[in-house]
This record gives sequence, C-alpha cells and structure tokens, in this order.
Amino acid sequence: MAAATVKTNGTATAKAKILEKIPPIAHPLAKEPTEIASNINYHAQYSPHFSPFKFEPEQAYYATAESVHDQLIKQWNETYSHYHQVNPKQTYYLSMEYLQGRALTNAVGNLDLQDAYADALKQLGHDLENIVEQEKDAALGNGGLGRLASCFLDSMATLNLPAWGYGLRYRYGLFKQRITKAGQEEIAEDWLEKFSPWEVVRHDVVFPIRFFGQVEVNPNGSRKWVGGEVIQALAYDVPIPGYKTKNTNSLRLWEAKASSNDFNLFQFNEGEYESAALLHSSAQQICAVLYPGDATENGKLLRLKQQYFLCSASLRDIIARFKERNGEKEIQWSEFPSKVAVQLNDTHPTLAIPELMRVLMDDEGLGWDEAWDITSRTVAYTNHTVLPEALEKWSQAVMWKLLPRHMEIITEIDKRFIALIKSTRPDLESKLSSLCILDNNPQKAVVRMANLCVVSAHTVNGVAQLHSDILKDELFADYVSIWPTKFQNKTNGITPRRWLKFCNPELSQIITKWLKTDKWVTNLDLLTNLRQFADNSELQSEWESAKLASKKRLANYVLQVTGVSIDPNSLFDIQVKRIHEYKRQLLNILGAVYRYKKLKEMSPEDRKKTTPRTIMIGGKAFATYTNAIRIVKLVNDVGDVVNSDPEVNNFLKIVFVPNYNVSVAEMLIPGSELSQHISTAGMEASGTSNMKFALNGCLIIGTLDGANVEIREEIGESNFFLFGATADQVPRLRKERENGMFKPDPRFEEAKQLIRSGAFGSYDYNPLLESLEGDSGYGRGDYFLVGYDFPSYMDAQERVDEAYKDRKRWTKMSILSTAGSGKFSSDRTIGQYAKEIWKINECPVPSA
Repeated sequence: MAAATVKTNGTATAKAKILEKIPPIAHPLAKEPTEIASNINYHAQYSPHFSPFKFEPEQAYYATAESVHDQLIKQWNETYSHYHQVNPKQTYYLSMEYLQGRALTNAVGNLDLQDAYADALKQLGHDLENIVEQEKDAALGNGGLGRLASCFLDSMATLNLPAWGYGLRYRYGLFKQRITKAGQEEIAEDWLEKFSPWEVVRHDVVFPIRFFGQVEVNPNGSRKWVGGEVIQALAYDVPIPGYKTKNTNSLRLWEAKASSNDFNLFQFNEGEYESAALLHSSAQQICAVLYPGDATENGKLLRLKQQYFLCSASLRDIIARFKERNGEKEIQWSEFPSKVAVQLNDTHPTLAIPELMRVLMDDEGLGWDEAWDITSRTVAYTNHTVLPEALEKWSQAVMWKLLPRHMEIITEIDKRFIALIKSTRPDLESKLSSLCILDNNPQKAVVRMANLCVVSAHTVNGVAQLHSDILKDELFADYVSIWPTKFQNKTNGITPRRWLKFCNPELSQIITKWLKTDKWVTNLDLLTNLRQFADNSELQSEWESAKLASKKRLANYVLQVTGVSIDPNSLFDIQVKRIHEYKRQLLNILGAVYRYKKLKEMSPEDRKKTTPRTIMIGGKAFATYTNAIRIVKLVNDVGDVVNSDPEVNNFLKIVFVPNYNVSVAEMLIPGSELSQHISTAGMEASGTSNMKFALNGCLIIGTLDGANVEIREEIGESNFFLFGATADQVPRLRKERENGMFKPDPRFEEAKQLIRSGAFGSYDYNPLLESLEGDSGYGRGDYFLVGYDFPSYMDAQERVDEAYKDRKRWTKMSILSTAGSGKFSSDRTIGQYAKEIWKINECPVPSA
C-alpha cells in the first residue's frame, strides 16, 4: 500500500488490520455493536464500491449506510406486506420538493440504534460523528415547501399511518451555492456523483409517460391520446422509518429514462450521434435540475414536463396498487376514494386532476360524471402562498402543445364550473372572469392552476391561521361563498426528532432529565411542563451550558467554511431562509449597517457598554432574481468591511453562511440565540424555521406574519420581540406610499447613504436601494415596506440588546420558548390531516 494513502485518520494498513479482527459476517438485523461491526465489515468487503483494503471515512460511511439499510428494507417489506393484507385507505403525498437532509443520523435515531452504531464504528476505528459528515444532503428540494414535506413523511411513519410520498429524483438539485468576491455563484449539486446508499431501484416499476401527440376520437365518441414522445418513469424507493415503530413508509422518486429501442443505431453509425440518442437526451433533462429556468419556451416546456411526469407516474402507480390490493374481485371504481387520498403540496402537482380524469375515462372507460365524482373525492390541495407570482399560471398554447388531452379535460371542467355558477349563483356572474380556470385574455391566455385546484379538490387548506384567514377572506373569498365547508387551516409543524432530539443532543438530555421522561419526542405538548422550572437556577445553568456548547460547535463550523472567527460569548443572531424581498434580508442588513455606523461613531468606552453581536445570514437566491442576488452580494460586502475593522470587530461581526441546507440548519439552529423572521406581514404563509428556532430555545424578533402569530401566542408575548405593520394595515400603507405620504426615518436614510458612499466597496447598489425609494412604478415604491418598518425594527433590536444583558432573564425566556413549542410538532399537523382531510387511520405493523 502506497505511503500516499496515509491520512489523519490513520494508515490504510492500520485500518485493514482492524478489519481483520472483525469477521465479515452478514447480520442484516443486528442490534448488538459486535454484530453490527461484522455487518458493516461484511458490506465493506462483499458490497464493494471502492478498491479493496480501503476503509477510510468515506468507505466506512457507505458500508455503515448499507448496514442500516438492511434493517430498513426488512421493515419496509413488512410494512408493504401489512398494508397489502389490511388494504386500508392510504394517503399519497405529491410534492415537487423534498428537503430530506442526511439520512444516517435520522435512521439510526429512529431505529433506536444510535449508541449501538457508535460503539460498532469505534470497534472499526471510526467515530460516528465523523462518518455522518461524509454524507451529502439529498438535493431534492430548496426551501420550506420541501422541508415541510420531509417532516410530514417522518410524522406519517411515526404515527403508523399508511402514507407514501412521491417526488422526482433530481440529479443536480437546485444548485450548490459558492460565495466569491463577485457574489453568489451557482454550481451543480453532486449528491449522486457516486451513488445514494439509501435508495432501492425498482426495475419492475416502470410506466410509459407520453408528451405532445394528438387526440383521436373513436367512432363511439371515446377519446385517446396518441403519438408524440414516450419516456419511461422508473421508480426508486427511499425508506422512511418512523421513530421507535416498525412502520417504514416510502418516498418513491421517479427517474426519466428512454429505452434501448429509442436509440437509433443506424444514425449513430452514420456519425449522427446527437440525433441517434435524442429521446435519451430529452429524458435526462426531465430529472436533471429542480426548477429549471423558465424564461424561454423550452424552459417552460421542461418545467411542465416535470410536473406532468410526477403526476402521471404517481397516479399510474397508485392505480396499479389499488388494482393489486383489490385482488381477483371485479374493480369497483366508486370505492377508489375510500382507498386513496391524494394530497397536492402546492400547485405544482395540479396536473394530477386532469390526469386522473383522463385515465378513468380514456383507459378505464368511465363516463365524465363518474370520473369527476371519483377525482373530486380523492384529491385535496394545500395552498402555500398568497404571492401572485407563485400562484402558477401556465400558457394555454404551451399546454395544448404538450398535453392536448389534458387541455380538453381542463376546458370541460371550466365550462361546467361556469355553468354551475350561472345556474346556482347568478350574483357571482360578474366575477366569473377571475373565478374561472381559463383566462382567455388574447394577449396572454393562461390556465390558472390554483383555480383548477380549488374547483376540483374536496378540501383546500392553508398552513397557518393567519394565512388560512387571508385565503378565506381575500384570495378565495368567492369560492368560500360557493363551498363554505371546503376550506380548512392546518398550521404547519416540524419533526421534533430531527429538529431537537438528534440535532441538539445536549439540550434534549436536559429536557428529558427535568421532565423525567423522553416521551416528549413523540408527544411534544409535554414540553409545557418545563414552565414550572423556568426560574430554577440549576436548570438555567444547565440550559446555558448546553447553548454555549452548541455555539462553540457553530463557531468552529463558521471558521471552517468562511474563515471568519466569531466569539461564542457574543449574541448569535441568525436569519436563514430563501433570499426574497418579502422575507426582508435587506431590512436585516440595513439594520446591521446602521449598527456599524453607530459603533464607529462611539468612543471606545461606549463601545464596551454595547451588547456584542454576531449576525449570520444564509440562503440561496434564484439565479434569475436580480435583487436577491444583489442582497447576497451586499451582505458579503458589508461583512468583509465590518469583520476586518479592528475598532468594531470585537462588538459586531456579519457573516454570510454559504450553501444553506438541512445539514447547515442542524448546525445553526441549536447555536442560535436570536432569530429573525421579519417578512412583510401577510406575505409569509407560515414559515417553519421559526418553529425550529423557538423549539431550540432561540428567541424570535419578528412581525405578526405566518406562524409567528401562533408562536407568540404559545410562548407568551413577553418572550417575543415584536415590531412592524400588521397584515390589515399593509394595503393602506401601500396606498399612502403611492400618494406620497411616507416620511422616512433618519436612521433608514443614514444606512442607505453609508452604502451609497462606497464604504462597502465600489459595487453599484443604487438599483437595489432605489427599490426602496420613489412612491410607485416598477421596482420602486418599497412594496415590502422596509422603510416603514425600519424604525420599529431598530427599536425592537434595542430591546434585544437590553434583554441580553440580563442573562437570567434571557435564559428564562429561552426556556419558555421551548416550553411553548409543543403545538408546532408535525405529528399534531399530520394527525389533523389524517382525521379531518384524508380520513385515514393508523395501521401499525404488528410485532413479530
């Protein structure tokens, strides 16, 4: 073995000698450390993916994952078999995004084998913490929408609910973010560069998916979609284990493939290489990237292809399973909604509605009325946004081109909806132009996907009380008057397994010690019992030391990825989320600029009286979203100057944390003391990172927006730093701005002026700052009310500084924050979905 293989973890030869002492014997269901070590070694030797004799951390990770996977596969098979025998009603969750995070910690934690695997790896000369770090986050999502879906999957399995997720297997994800002097740079994710040890390819689960083509009308009047291009959907299963339960559900991901028959050997041998593999190239594009740019016609077609590919493959699979479980009996399609619940996570999977109609009518021979009754009793829709640009509208021309049969069906749904309104609600006829599904504006004829969902689904839900109220009172008010019982609220939640027990072990142990039980992990309401100890100095001392340990770990991580040294004794102030003007990272950085200016003006003695603060901001900006890209650049430019200013950098640091994802969040959230959730009121549907921070004893500075409203109610108003306009004030304030009635705060003007002065470099920030100026016009007029909310934001930050000086008071507030977070478990949310929308019951796999 060459000397070059020597690494910090010991020589390859030494590792090989350790392996020699552990017999490589298959123990797929091992629970004891010695047997687990043998099973890991067995996989290292007999499921090899690398050259022999190598057992560095990377090889150890893959062998460990495969060992855990053995147990998951057994449980997955037992769960599938049990569901097949019992044949319960099952939920199928359709989402374009899943932000799963690393699987290893979660899997060994949910299987209750964390200590056993840690011991086994020690025997093999490795450390579990180090091995976990080898895993790359699965790049299947971007933000809150995808992370929510993943929390829901964890809760479905933990609650023993018969429920599966369906998504796409993106090869390159959204993008990996790199920060350079020029700002954000986007590069492809590499999570599948080698392979994922967690997925199981199902070569027997393949469905043909058609695009383009034309509709044939048969002599009997039935219709058939024919021609075009046909691509194969191949299933990959990712097992989803519940916490301390045998139930292991599935996240089924689809990959697009062309067959060998689609490869033109003649053309290839003629030198026409690209033409020979045209369909193969087309197939690869479908699952290449999450949210491909859609500025071009090709981009729009690709996004629509992705959405239809997900919907069609998933529904074909759902129907195949319905038939399989029906056995030899004659199929009663009227029973389909009593066996199947389909949940659309936002509007991306809307095409499931016309696709189910098409399959039922064209393939199964049902009439319109029966197909519509089945579809509308099967499908439910979750709305995640009130932002107009996020309520999808697809060009009718693009839809007719790609999906001609579906456009016929959508047109008929719209026609029948219009007829219903005219016959039953003539008072709404004047509003039909905004209520109907097809907007036939000759300049830009579109299909309104949200309208199609609301008209077709049996239930529509918002994701926080304020958001659901806005949907009912404003966005969908007229639909509510037609179907008053169709609309519900389901406040989002997060899994306490990943977001407290596994990511913050020190705090978890303290909670278990003081509650004298670890049952809070599956019954988060038990956290309220911490309130009685909030003033206890012993608990406060333990609580502070747990927080300091997390802060030190975070400081090491920040130094490693940014090169910036931060002080764990300063106030750690964090805002991490997708970069968007409504989320107002710009308000945060303008506040930081003003803080820097004031510190520069102070005497050294006065600086020492201030509360030292480290501000961390992280999140990805869409490559085509110019102002978001500018905000990322501004944060980095301000940080560069502040962090290298010797007069100030002991009292203020500003750090942009690159490539924010689930694993980065698991590092940041436990170490955070203040978290900013400062969106313009009425614009954030819910937010879930606010719940994660609050659960980990972090205090929130925020507006009355999304789930902030409910978090503040639960943890107590005095433990929340509130500022800003309320949702009902926002329309009036915007109108006043248009009429020239806004007077900016001097502090706001000072912060902008300092940026314009070139203090943070020569980059031209005028276009970004001008979005906050003027009274109206495209990209002007401060639509997100940064200027209006700035003074109350700065006042709230002063209250934060004062509160942090009284450490006893701050720690008590921190304990009360965790104690009040019980409501925000995704177990509660999913329990409500199961009972009130899906009408499904627990189906626990019996113990052997």
